[in-house]
Amino acid sequence: MKRTSPASLAIAVVLGAGVGFLIDQVLTASGQATFTPVLTLPILLALLGALVLVLGIGVRRATRGRSAGPLDPFRAVRIAMLAKAASIVGAAMGGVAMGLSVFLLTRPVIPSVGSFSTLIATIVACVFLVAAALVAESLCTIRKDDDDEPDAGSPGGDTLSHL
Repeated sequence: MKRTSPASLAIAVVLGAGVGFLIDQVLTASGQATFTPVLTLPILLALLGALVLVLGIGVRRATRGRSAGPLDPFRAVRIAMLAKAASIVGAAMGGVAMGLSVFLLTRPVIPSVGSFSTLIATIVACVFLVAAALVAESLCTIRKDDDDEPDAGSPGGDTLSHL
């Protein structure tokens, strides 16, 4: 499994921002009120970030030998995949909140503090979620053993050693 790349996070933010802006554009064009996320969304995103971080710390403790029992490798992979998914979801949701904010700020009428504060809280929670997920993903990596690398004489050997 490869780590989450900054490019994939940037793509998620850009696509999310486009979707958020488009949602408000379509709602306004049809004569409806703009979309504002509920206050529980940033709370749940922040709780998800904290949960992913706590699970990642548990895996790190087990790999460093500081836990009571052995580490189930499937559990570690699941937590790493959860962290990867959480970082992408956090980036996409942050993009949606940014798109909604850009739409509100580009209107001639100044948005109300209540609707805009929820968007700011959502963006902050998404930034926390992405940061916590990336840290948890790095905590789920293990050290390479000496026997992890293939022999130089084998077909899958080190053919790029001259680079």
